[in-house]
Amino acid sequence: MTTVTLKGAPVQLAGKLPVEGARAPDFELVDDALRDRRLSDFAGRPKLIYIVPSIDTSVCAASARRFNELAAGRNALVIIVSADLPFAQKRFCEAEDLKNIVTLSMMRSRDFARDYGVLIEDGPLAGITARAIIVLGADDCVLHTELVPEISRQPDYDAALAALDRVSADRSGPNWP
Repeated sequence: MTTVTLKGAPVQLAGKLPVEGARAPDFELVDDALRDRRLSDFAGRPKLIYIVPSIDTSVCAASARRFNELAAGRNALVIIVSADLPFAQKRFCEAEDLKNIVTLSMMRSRDFARDYGVLIEDGPLAGITARAIIVLGADDCVLHTELVPEISRQPDYDAALAALDRVSADRSGPNWP
């Protein structure tokens, strides 16, 4: 069991973050049109998956805006996963004019959070996720992970983007479009 903190208080997580070099677990999440989406729906492109508790918090909102800016001009996909309903995710993206990210919701299942090692098991946020980043190559192999140790803090943007830029620059991969 992994522990992170929420404003200094320990919080237990279920599962384990995928390890670098392993293939990312498949998932089924919901997009803003209420369609089920799987990891394979995004095949052939490098991906940065940013997992957040709720897009409706100041830290999550600020980081979504930042990743939207940083995604512009990159040949990679930025996916933000949260427990928010797709309606709220869509409303937030429209209000903030965020066009360079894809939002996906865990509204139908918590399997993603468990499979990716970020499901909060106790405390006031039990049932939603800790903050984490997972960078995947075009072949869905894990290239970089970060489980943010304090949920109320921003992630390490530089490390995540460095990993994403390395894989985006390597166009020799087997699944490069």
